[in-house]
Amino acid sequence: MKAAVLKQIGDPELDVRSDVSTAEVGPDEVRVRVRASGICHSDLSAMDGGLPALAPGILGHEGAGDVVAVGEKVDHLQVGDRVVISFVPPCNRCRVCLGGQPHLCEVHTANAFVSPRFEVGGESAFGFAGCGTFAEELVVPADAAVVVDEDVPHELAALIGCGVLTGVGAVLNTAKVEPGATVVVIGCGGVGISVIQGARIAGASRIVAVDPVTAKHEAALRFGATHATTPEGLAEVRQDVTGGRGFDYAFEVVGLATTIRAAYDAARRGGTAVIVGAGGEDQKVEFSAQELFINERTIVPSFYGSADPRRDTGRMVELWRAGLLDLEGMISRRLPLADINDGLAALRRGDDAVVRQVVTFDPR
Repeated sequence: MKAAVLKQIGDPELDVRSDVSTAEVGPDEVRVRVRASGICHSDLSAMDGGLPALAPGILGHEGAGDVVAVGEKVDHLQVGDRVVISFVPPCNRCRVCLGGQPHLCEVHTANAFVSPRFEVGGESAFGFAGCGTFAEELVVPADAAVVVDEDVPHELAALIGCGVLTGVGAVLNTAKVEPGATVVVIGCGGVGISVIQGARIAGASRIVAVDPVTAKHEAALRFGATHATTPEGLAEVRQDVTGGRGFDYAFEVVGLATTIRAAYDAARRGGTAVIVGAGGEDQKVEFSAQELFINERTIVPSFYGSADPRRDTGRMVELWRAGLLDLEGMISRRLPLADINDGLAALRRGDDAVVRQVVTFDPR
């Protein structure tokens, strides 16, 4: 089968090959034929070494497809099911899952980075984050495949797997934004747009989008932002919108020390800065003990939108059905697997019109 292979960390491009095969389906696993996969900035970070990844490996972690084989112990999935792939599936057994934080599952998170999921030319290869959705097929734990109805297009279902759950979840699950709150979102890529949509769904009264690329402001306004500005204009908008007090919630969706610091500074005293961006370990943020004490701002990291994919995948589908969550509008471009490097290059350049690019696979 075909897949886009990262030969070693630091390679600027992926190698699209046809001599790739998946691991055998284990008793608690399923094989999924991938039909669509979003291109996420985390894939670039994995290529560059900013996020943990093993090579050789297959990248991609935001996908949807159809179940084509199930392990002997799997009783809740069957061949033909349409599924969203989750890169942090809960095991439902570990202390963290049982404690109400399934997105931080210790079992699958550990296994994802030590278990080869593919073979490339006869050599073992890993799937990024335990997935590898830049492949025509993949084998994942059955817990990682969440069923959706057949009327949900694969392309839209794929977006839910990462970007939408991360962004909307950060608002509804992590921050629990209340109606009437003021919100600022720093970073208007695919996840940032999802945060904006989540804030709109939550009933925020003012949603300020911040991005240095002014061409992205139009998209932010279209998805629910009430104001849009560059980082340089944030202080003025903050004054206009909040009277200088600061925002109730400031979402950082970039992963840089400067933008994390900016989110903290944008929040009001007693407000909340939510860190959604997946930054590298080299991004160090400094706060003084005095400002932490005086401002009493809460700093809350949000991993995967604090989402339980078993619960929240269906919630996102229902929000989409109700016309409250625009998934179709998020897809800026569709491309075949053969053009994956062109899509990655567009993301690396920060092309103005890109919200989310989706790799589509021919049905077989």
